[in-house]
Amino acid sequence: MPRRAFITGITGQDGSYLAELLLHKGYEVHGLIRRASTFNTHRIDHLYVDPHDPQANLFLHYGDLSDGARLVTLLAEIKPDEVYNLAAQSHVRVSFDEPEHTGDTTGIGSIRLLEAVRMAGIETRFYQASSSEMFGATPPPQDENTPFYPRSPYGAAKVYSYWVTKNYREAYGMFAVNGILFNHESPRRGETFVTRKITRAVAAIQAGRQDFLYMGNLDAVRDWGYAAEYVEGMWRMLQADEPEDFVLATGGNYTVKDFLQIAFDHAGLDWEKHVRFDERYLRPTEVDALVGDASKAHEKLGWKATVQTPELARIMVDADIQALKNAGSHWIDAVDLESWKN
Repeated sequence: MPRRAFITGITGQDGSYLAELLLHKGYEVHGLIRRASTFNTHRIDHLYVDPHDPQANLFLHYGDLSDGARLVTLLAEIKPDEVYNLAAQSHVRVSFDEPEHTGDTTGIGSIRLLEAVRMAGIETRFYQASSSEMFGATPPPQDENTPFYPRSPYGAAKVYSYWVTKNYREAYGMFAVNGILFNHESPRRGETFVTRKITRAVAAIQAGRQDFLYMGNLDAVRDWGYAAEYVEGMWRMLQADEPEDFVLATGGNYTVKDFLQIAFDHAGLDWEKHVRFDERYLRPTEVDALVGDASKAHEKLGWKATVQTPELARIMVDADIQALKNAGSHWIDAVDLESWKN
């Protein structure tokens, strides 16, 4: 009987890479997806086969973190060995526009899932996707002992989820852990996130489809890693003997301007000729620097990032250039979500 995993947010960047990893390890994977009028499974379509096929190991279930009763029912039926909570409203800038929705999905959604695990009465290991945004204004380097000082509704909601996960571990003896992941990107990153916004624009500018890229704060420092590597760290946290919280990060120290220059240089372009400032992309409160120290994960889990930010930027630029060639006239130019909201 294969081990079973239940993943919320399976259609997102991390969920798709995690599903790939677990399927490769022989797991039976169950994913939670929201009902929509359009297909929203493009990141996992290559993994999906007919569920009636005897070889099928990926199963999708309609549901939502706002529906606690549905979560209890699903968990009681599936009886997963591992639960990964990756679902959230995860765009920091958007969390200022939709603070209540962000609090409900990113924060309260976590306790609904934890409570569903408890009420279903199943023995499982629980992973909570925490975020470096919880550190906010606290100076780097940041590790598992660094105080939290969130600077956005998203960061504050993640702090709530972090502490409630810790509380369920201590109150009910649950194997529940927090993975405090620093920024991790890939060609599957959502198109409104800054790294993907940059690499899509590079591809479009190189192809003559776009002239300018409008950006906000270029001086923010981030620790960008490769998402495909980070899901291995998530899995390793649930294989440990004891439940503990871990930071996953590269330790890299790059500004948004650095990422811009690397991405544009890789395509043979001068970023200064194409990038324009737009104050609409500024956050009401900025996070100046997030740089992680993942020494504990290396020591206890044997996990270490191998793809650093410059290589990551090049991987993403190459993927978006190829995607534009493949899409042809069907390509949709990169537009950040706030450009039409403000």
